[in-house]
Amino acid sequence: MATQRNGFKKESFILSVDVGTTTIRCNVFDKGAKIRGTCSSKVVLLYPEPGLVELDPEELFNGFIAVVKGAVQDAGVKMSQIVSLGIATQRGTFTTWDRTTGRPFHNFISYQDLRAIDSVTSWNGSYTMKAVQGAMTLLYLVSRQKRFLAASVLVFSPQQVTFRLLWALTHYTQLRQAVAEDTCCFGTIDTWLLFKLTKGTFAFTLSTFQPNPFLSKMCWSGPLFSMLSLSLYLIISYNNSLLQHCCKIADQQAAMYGECCFDVGNVNITMGTGAFVDINTGSKPHTSAAGLYPVVGWKIGEEVVYLAEGNAADTGTAIKWAQGLELFSDVQETSAMAYSVADSDGVCFVPSFSGLQAPLNDPTACASFMGLTPSTNKCHLVRAILESVAFSVRQLYQTMLRETCIPVTKIRVDGGVCTNDFVMQLTTDLIGQKLARPVHHEISCRGAAFVAGLGVGMCQLQTHTC
Repeated sequence: MATQRNGFKKESFILSVDVGTTTIRCNVFDKGAKIRGTCSSKVVLLYPEPGLVELDPEELFNGFIAVVKGAVQDAGVKMSQIVSLGIATQRGTFTTWDRTTGRPFHNFISYQDLRAIDSVTSWNGSYTMKAVQGAMTLLYLVSRQKRFLAASVLVFSPQQVTFRLLWALTHYTQLRQAVAEDTCCFGTIDTWLLFKLTKGTFAFTLSTFQPNPFLSKMCWSGPLFSMLSLSLYLIISYNNSLLQHCCKIADQQAAMYGECCFDVGNVNITMGTGAFVDINTGSKPHTSAAGLYPVVGWKIGEEVVYLAEGNAADTGTAIKWAQGLELFSDVQETSAMAYSVADSDGVCFVPSFSGLQAPLNDPTACASFMGLTPSTNKCHLVRAILESVAFSVRQLYQTMLRETCIPVTKIRVDGGVCTNDFVMQLTTDLIGQKLARPVHHEISCRGAAFVAGLGVGMCQLQTHTC
């Protein structure tokens, strides 16, 4: 784990960066999993029109570089002592750019963005889908197999990258031209960062070949691309020598790995900008009929671990929104405010700035307060908002239990909202299970560091923590 230079050992470190929805955070880890340096900055979200959420690609990259330099400086180490880099990022936020010039054709389109809602609504209500539903329902009646039930209630979501990519191809002329000339690159945040870091030698490119439709084959959905008339697919081209000491992992998967949820039945609940409930389903992807979706947790060597995930998009967003309305000045005040009243005085809050996800799956739902009376005060409103977070998590948790039928073996929590004692206690009461809250609630950085450490033989990282 160290190199010999001039007669003394040079200590090695792992650099880990989490690009979240609201914050870019970088930590420097030593081989004992101790944070030796840290730096963070805010992510600037752009709202060009109601329902549209974007990020500036160049500004995001500059923020990434700034926190990396800041963390290394805070740790008092040299960049030459960094032996591996782990990156955890949002999954569904993407952009496209010119492979030759490196210029983006548009801003990052956030996973929270609703610009594809019209096409999604059209597809969900189309005669094609109704025909598929009828056929698959018949198959389910014959076979009694759960996967056919999942197909019979197939519901698209504006959070899916495919529909937002289709929107971009429709609205950006230069993008369509670049696709025709095979000079267009596509990428989520991690891909864009790697493209910039490697000066263009790493990219996902849009190309024309037949994709594999199975998640177990680690590919994107071919049938979905075909249904949307997209003869496009994603292929990887990169320089191995430049990336041998770099790993990338999505934020929820990084949180699961950072919480050491390695066994079937392990659950991690992330309470950040959105609420996510993930359960380890082992070596097989899970099919759901109520809005949970299968994701690849991680692939180490030949072993692939799958997760079943459900999300509610606007839990942390609602708290930040309330702060903007000056219901409170400091987020740390909210727990005491909620406890200062016996109940919410009949007030309910629906946290659906981006629609409602599983199990309701209604992208058109609007956020709202209900039950307001002349006796309602700020503390009642704040309590109603915090209660909505806990009830959203309960709803996701119950859906997970009902859909997976996997016995839960442990539950871990992370994310900024998990520091709120009121939310944590109410969530514990609602789901009837003990929740393990970490000392450091930002776990995605740690998970990315664990995976990056495995790549360079620093297995002590997770041994010291798990």
